[in-house]
Amino acid sequence: MQGRCGPRVGGAITRLAPKTSRRGQAGLPDPRARGPRYADKMAAAAVDSAMEVVPALPEEAAPEVAGLSCLVNLPGEVLEYILCCGSLTAADIGRVSSTCRRLRELCQSSGKVWKEQFRVRWPSLMKHYSPTDYVNWLEEYKVRQKAGLEARKIVASFSKRFFSEHVPCNGFSDIENLEGPEIFFEDELVCILNMEGRKALTWKYYAKKILYYLRQQKILNNLKAFLQQPDDYESYLEGAVYIDQYCNPLSDISLKDIQAQIDSIVELVCKTLRGINSRHPSLAFKAGESSMIMEIELQSQVLDAMNYVLYDQLKFKGNRMDYYNALNLYMHQVLIRRTGIPISMSLLYLTIARQLGVPLEPVNFPSHFLLRWCQGAEGATLDIFDYIYIDAFGKGKQLTVKECEYLIGQHVTAALYGVVNVKKVLQRMVGNLLSLGKREGIDQSYQLLRDSLDLYLAMYPDQVQLLLLQARLYFHLGIWPEKVLDILQHIQTLDPGQHGAVGYLVQHTLEHIERKKEEVGVEVKLRSDEKHRDVCYSIGLIMKHKRYGYNCVIYGWDPTCMMGHEWIRNMNVHSLPHGHHQPFYNVLVEDGSCRYAAQENLEYNVEPQEISHPDVGRYFSEFTGTHYIPNAELEIRYPEDLEFVYETVQNIYSAKKENIDE
Repeated sequence: MQGRCGPRVGGAITRLAPKTSRRGQAGLPDPRARGPRYADKMAAAAVDSAMEVVPALPEEAAPEVAGLSCLVNLPGEVLEYILCCGSLTAADIGRVSSTCRRLRELCQSSGKVWKEQFRVRWPSLMKHYSPTDYVNWLEEYKVRQKAGLEARKIVASFSKRFFSEHVPCNGFSDIENLEGPEIFFEDELVCILNMEGRKALTWKYYAKKILYYLRQQKILNNLKAFLQQPDDYESYLEGAVYIDQYCNPLSDISLKDIQAQIDSIVELVCKTLRGINSRHPSLAFKAGESSMIMEIELQSQVLDAMNYVLYDQLKFKGNRMDYYNALNLYMHQVLIRRTGIPISMSLLYLTIARQLGVPLEPVNFPSHFLLRWCQGAEGATLDIFDYIYIDAFGKGKQLTVKECEYLIGQHVTAALYGVVNVKKVLQRMVGNLLSLGKREGIDQSYQLLRDSLDLYLAMYPDQVQLLLLQARLYFHLGIWPEKVLDILQHIQTLDPGQHGAVGYLVQHTLEHIERKKEEVGVEVKLRSDEKHRDVCYSIGLIMKHKRYGYNCVIYGWDPTCMMGHEWIRNMNVHSLPHGHHQPFYNVLVEDGSCRYAAQENLEYNVEPQEISHPDVGRYFSEFTGTHYIPNAELEIRYPEDLEFVYETVQNIYSAKKENIDE
């Protein structure tokens, strides 16, 4: 803004001390005395002795009279320092740049001022820009700001659109069609997830779902492209990282970071190797470059150094105590926890060895993944006895063929000692995750099973039994009926012999779709209704189960048990004093499960705490410290509950506080 009012910053006018004829009379250092802290001194002096913020007046003097010339006559580096001090907003910079040509030039769109505005507002995005590239920072700021607004608009709409059902497959279509860089949209979702405090729970819930979907789609596409590489492309680590990323899409996992951690281990191995053989050829390898060493003795020295560093110095070990834990298969967790299972420990061992010139190979040995180390002459015809087999899970122990069979307790054919390619290694990793996913009992979302099925079918899309398992899983969870029908149609094409299982699922899926179409309106439950007179508790209250002791939060209630006769019989509801003729409550339990509890089995939790359940944000917008506040969609269904919650909290927790004070 240019005119009589001078530079307007944040709704006020920056008025400076009158211009003096000599340097120093206004308290400013002499610009000719340029020391290393010159810009800092000049900026501090300009701020401390010259600037005063006052209300805007229409009769304000012209800029020259007000002292604007004193500001613009400062050296450019000082003005730039002031404008980048962090206290000015983007709007302030826009106003400043419109006052005069000097300030407009300093605030040019590709300059340091707008770069600093962008960096301060979105620091995590700076890693995507190269220092040598020309960037229009003002334009980037505008595009990122627009992407943020679009992201928040979509997140805000999800609760209203999908409160009564899981987000359908096509529910993300408007996200995929957004204009602008995807990293900007993802960054805004991360900003929502990182919002402090216990508020905006519903926003965080849907932002997490959207971010999960977007990142998994991108990772799956990258994995499919990776699998198209020729068979001699042997980046086992890269494939393992894709699996890690897909199962942990909200974690900051990258091949670059994992490789950097492995490189640091390689440096330690080189340090040890230098003590064994200061002229070892592996020590001459440059970072990111390696070649294979052919002499067995030199290879042996590398493996000795590796075993010392990995198992003695860094204390890596096979996880025998918690073997069936998915974390053992994620490479970033293997490096953090320094433990894993045979296949993940082998991939780490293999990667380090190859970087140091030892050509180890993966062996898909039954029940225990191994590596093999060739002892025969190059070009000779080799059999399984010409190799030593390395057990990375067992501290790098070197085994003969007989010892391998003793390890698993059975005799195996020579074919099982052969080397396998990247795809087979990944197949085994995902197969392990698939087995763990089937074992999960507490996680009612079956997320690991769903993720591992996605990964396996990305590699082998025509596996009929896994396609059938995926269709049954979605049907069991009551999600994505249209996708279930697509999967079943594909199965029928691949194997007409599956007609019986396919027909059953098709029939019940179509019935499910028809029932959803017949649903009309929202059921509203009023506490004041006579038939609800026996309901004692309300949504949002933190409760404790009298018998099992678990903590939970109520997200729904019925005046009597609404489950079928079979459920009532299986859960032995008739043994309760009030049977099924009493209110029952839908509760989210701290262990991640959802349960249907009888009123007589619940009591107020006198020490309320947050319930760590993945679906809390679906129903509630905030945790106050004593109770949860329902979001708009849940409140529509229970419009009178919130007032009752406030009364309960006042009576229960205020009385407790008074007793403590006394």
